[in-house]
Amino acid sequence: MRGLRFPHPLTLLTVAILAAAALSYVLPAGEYDRRDDPVTGRSVVVPGTFHEVEANRIGAFEAIVAIPRGMADRADVVFLIFLIGGAFAVFDATGALRRGVTWLMLLTKRLGYSPMVGVAVSAGSAFVGSAFSPINPFQVQIAQKVSDVALLSGWAFRLAFLAIALGLWIWWTMRYAARTRAGPEAEETTDVSEPDGALGWRDVTIFAIVVSTFVVLVWGLLRWEWEFDHMSALFFIMGVAVGIIGRLGVTGTAHAYAEGFRSMGYAALLIGFANAIYVVMDDGRIIDTIVRGLFVPLADLPLALSAIGMSAAQGVLHFAVPSVSGQAVLTLPVLVPLSDLLGLSRQITILAYQYGAGLCELITPTNGALMAILAASGVRYESWLRFVIPRYLMLMALGAVALVIALAIGYS
Repeated sequence: MRGLRFPHPLTLLTVAILAAAALSYVLPAGEYDRRDDPVTGRSVVVPGTFHEVEANRIGAFEAIVAIPRGMADRADVVFLIFLIGGAFAVFDATGALRRGVTWLMLLTKRLGYSPMVGVAVSAGSAFVGSAFSPINPFQVQIAQKVSDVALLSGWAFRLAFLAIALGLWIWWTMRYAARTRAGPEAEETTDVSEPDGALGWRDVTIFAIVVSTFVVLVWGLLRWEWEFDHMSALFFIMGVAVGIIGRLGVTGTAHAYAEGFRSMGYAALLIGFANAIYVVMDDGRIIDTIVRGLFVPLADLPLALSAIGMSAAQGVLHFAVPSVSGQAVLTLPVLVPLSDLLGLSRQITILAYQYGAGLCELITPTNGALMAILAASGVRYESWLRFVIPRYLMLMALGAVALVIALAIGYS
């Protein structure tokens, strides 16, 4: 089993870029007519208008040239990733996040709960919240941007299912905690070392700044119709404020930002490589050909089944593309015109992506944050899987229910 290693995501994406170029020699070039929807103002595919056009075959060198073009086309997404990553690197450099997580882990241990409970309370709830969030900039907002859907639109529906998902997760965690809690004797004799510094007023202030940033983000999206550039600026300001309050100073804050930019470089590359696949297929005039090929077998299926199938496929794909933002850029440019043809709302297509890719963060070993927390808490990955997989499947079922309800109420 040790020899069976999954290819690196950049390797897979490079092969996919070259494969997309090769398809321009194999598939007939074709296009659908498009029209402006008077209700949404979007350009949508017109069913039944597919026609062949002059072929444009893409060579290997042109395919590689598409990589920087792919990054340039998604520059607003790339810079948002860099600036959010930098801001949270500053947050981490202050030590407030580390002290907060350590305090939470020690609290659960002092109360007699197992390390698994600490991981479920911290990492588990964070990943569930991200998957169902109406404001997650790395997932739903990038997906909405790529899909030409207004940012933060449909937030009330997502918020309702976020509450249900978190409520279920809290209930499951409480039941497990009560079942596995150690007796009073073990609780009293447990040797717990003190964390590296107690939570102080600076930590509380830093957490307040982070929370306030998201409040301002929601207000800006709703009230002033902010775009990604505004969001990037907001998170940059957050990082500076957190660095100053956290006593990093100007130079320390700049160093932390630089480290954050370096750590986000991989995610930015994934976005550029993923978008290069679209660029190659668009240049080769085969995107609509592929969409038509997907549409024909799906046309007679119930829409609910198509939506649930999309969600499951996104979950499987996330093992190969561990960046949720990169996965949005990779999949939605093809799924959106397909959804238009099927009569499936773009919001529902985004939900399918959000639940499929986001919930997979609970189980994928390529999730660095999850693996770091498991290592810090002493919980083995196999033990975590035994705990989380039944809950992951139930949350995926909840996502399927949400998709069915969204279809029933005409969510758009």
